[in-house]
Formats: sequence, C-alpha cells, structure tokens
Amino acid sequence: MSVPLEPDAAALRAMTDAVSRFVVEHVASLPQQPSFDLDGAEFVKNGFTGPAPEQGRPLAEILERLAPAVAKSFNTAGPGYLAFIPGGGLYAAALADFIACAVNRYVGVRVAAPALVQIEETAVRWMADLMGYPAGASGILTSGGSLSNLSAIVTARTALLHEDELSRGILYVSEETHRCVSKAARIAGFPARNIREVACDARWRMLPEALETEIRADHARGLRPFLVVPSVGTTNTGAIDPLPEILAVARRHGLWVHADAAYGGFFRIVPDGPRLMPGLEQCDSITLDPHKCLFLPYGTGCLLVRDGQALRRAHADSAHYLQDVVLADEPGFNDLSPELSRDFRGLRLWLPIQLHGLQPFREALQEKLELTRWAYGELKQDARFEILDEPQLSVIAFRLKGDGPAADARNQELLRRVNGRRRVFLSSTRMRGRYLLRICVVSFRTHADRLQDAVDALREEATALQVPA
Repeated sequence: MSVPLEPDAAALRAMTDAVSRFVVEHVASLPQQPSFDLDGAEFVKNGFTGPAPEQGRPLAEILERLAPAVAKSFNTAGPGYLAFIPGGGLYAAALADFIACAVNRYVGVRVAAPALVQIEETAVRWMADLMGYPAGASGILTSGGSLSNLSAIVTARTALLHEDELSRGILYVSEETHRCVSKAARIAGFPARNIREVACDARWRMLPEALETEIRADHARGLRPFLVVPSVGTTNTGAIDPLPEILAVARRHGLWVHADAAYGGFFRIVPDGPRLMPGLEQCDSITLDPHKCLFLPYGTGCLLVRDGQALRRAHADSAHYLQDVVLADEPGFNDLSPELSRDFRGLRLWLPIQLHGLQPFREALQEKLELTRWAYGELKQDARFEILDEPQLSVIAFRLKGDGPAADARNQELLRRVNGRRRVFLSSTRMRGRYLLRICVVSFRTHADRLQDAVDALREEATALQVPA
C-alpha cells in the first residue's frame, strides 16, 4: 500500500527515525569505507531503470535499495578523498537542509519570509566580512562556482559595457583559470575569440606584465577590455595569482577584477590568511564555494560584489504578477541573481556557523595547510619524485621523474596502484602536456593518518614499479 502524501505524526516520526538511522550509520562508517568503490556499479545502476511505479513501496525497502547506490561511488565525504577539490558533507548542514526542505518557505522575495531572508543575508554578510569587504557590499548564495562566475561576468558586463560595445568586450583569464569561467563567458554572450589566455610564471600564476601587454594590444585593435579573472587557488596546483599587481594593471585600464576564489578564498580566515592573498578585499567581486573549504554540501556557492548596487543593476527585473510581494526599496534574492525560484540555501551556511562557531573552521583549514606542507616535505625527500611547485595552499602536483610516454605510463600505473588500495583516492591532470598526480587536502575529516597512508602508498608502489631511488 502506498504511503499517503500527508502521513500522520506517528508515521512522520517513524520515517524520520528510519532515515536518521540510515544516515548516522553511513556517517559513522565513513573512516572504514573505501576511498572509492565502483566494483559492480553498473549492475547497481541498472537496478534503478524502468518506469515510475503506480504504487509505492515501504521506506525500509527503498533505503535498502539506496544503500548500494551510495556505496558504489567516489567516497567524496570520506577522509581518504584527496582527489580533485574535495567536497564537504558537514552533518550540521544536512540537518539545516532537512529543516529547510520540510518547512519549504519561499525566500526569493523578502515579503514572503522576512526573517528567513534575513538569516541568509546575514550569512552572506558573514562571508563578506571574512573577505574584508566593506558595508556596501552585497552577494548571493548560488549552486556553485559556475553560476557565481556567470553572475559576476554579467555584473561586470552591465557595469562597464554599453550595448554597442558587447561584441568588442574582452575578458582575460590565465592558462590555469578554471574552465567554468570561459564557459560562463560564452553563456554571457562572449565568444571564444573574446577570451584572452594570459601566460603564467614558473609557479603557474598569471603574469601581470603579460596581462598589460594583452590589454594594450586589444586597445590598439579597437576592442574594449573590461574584465580580468585572477585565481585564488587554481585546481591543478593551488596557485594564487598576484592580486596587487593585477589590480594595478586593471585600474590603469578601467577593468573589473573578479577573483575566482572558489577553492582558495576561505583560507583567508586562517591566522596567516590575508598574507596568502593580499588584495583580495580590493577585487570588485569574489566567487567562493562554501561546499569546498567550509565543508558544506555540494550545491553551495557564493558570489560577493564590492559595490552591492552593481549586482542589483545587473539582475533586477520586474513583473506585474509580483507587485504584491516586491518592495522597490528592499531588493530580494531574485533581484541579485538569475534565479526566481530557489531553495533556502542560507540555513545550511548559517546553522553550522551558529552551532560550531568560526574557530573550528579556522583550525581545520590551518590543519589542511600543515598536512599539505608535511606531505610535500616527505615527497621532496624522495629522489624518485619531482614536485611541480611548493604548495601555495593545499594542493601538491607531482610525478615520478622522467619524461615522455613511458614516464607518463609509469605515473598512470602508480596512480592506479595507489588508488587500488582504496585507503586514499588521488587524481591526475596534464599541464603543458605532462601527466601529473595530485593530492588535494580539504576535507575536515582528513587528518595526519590518511596523509601518511598516501605517502606510504606512493613510496611502496614506486618501489614495486622498480623506480630507482
């Protein structure tokens, strides 16, 4: 028999208890789970095909079916996940989402839920404070860095370009800028020919003098440079572009500076954080991803804009059917982003900070920096490994020494063997044609024991591959 759409209170408690047991058992077992497990994943996936059922089934049966679907995946919330840029999985945020989904209040306009809108605005204000932004700044919580970067480009376009200049508008990124920026630029109406890729230095940071040269050349062609996107923590190596120098170039030529700090921005809250990224507070806008270094669930991004009115001018619109709920002097979230319908994202940021305070987040991020430095030191002492760069944040890019296809194949085999142990999960990349392995330390659940596992596995498997020391 199907469960009614409106279960009674007793049924609600029973359903909640069942789901709670499922989740608590999963979270408690994370340290023992493999770092990834795709064995039989295709078989499990095929069990979820077919038409929608006409009749429901018991929740216990659904949860039993769901368990292997969760298991046969990358363990992105586990302590051994050191690949790509790890996500979070903070339990307090899951509780916040449970509340937000259950009460299901609409927060796109202020009148609909004034106090809940204020909760989200306060959470965004906290983010602005942490980045050193002034009182006039504004921002919006998004689904992630891709949408944040898109809104930032639209905001810069609206602020600096007239309609007749759109086809001549030029954006500047580096060869290490995240691909979502160029994608967002295309969505915002700028074809690939309007996007300049600025060269990097030996540490994979945008070269300000190369940026200056590119801007001058574009001005000479009759084009309209308007936006530069420096990175605060690149995906490949964690590089931080030289913001003060880039800001100086941009100010001379009237460009908007948007910092893509999706990965690295929150490291600003550690004791030495402002020194790591000087000038971040002077950028015109900043992308942050709380689902990375604030450990929140995937789908939690943030855009901050130093001039809050610029964000509103770029996104605000009106419709007669909203006349009962829109106040001209009090913008809602729909005036600050492309979204009208949206979930109540603010609670998943506000509740964990209320519950834990900022100090544990600071301590966890400081620990990640220290763990990365430790692993870097260990690998640097091993003559078999080549380290691409000293860590600027919490990423190490490295490889077994050697060049050419045979060396690349040996590094691929090393990655396969290390990941095959399933205690840690690393990822790879290519930079200027060279195959590299990566360690990225972000998860609040990752501690010294897993970094020791990673280093031990790399050494032992390099020995098994008979790589000479």
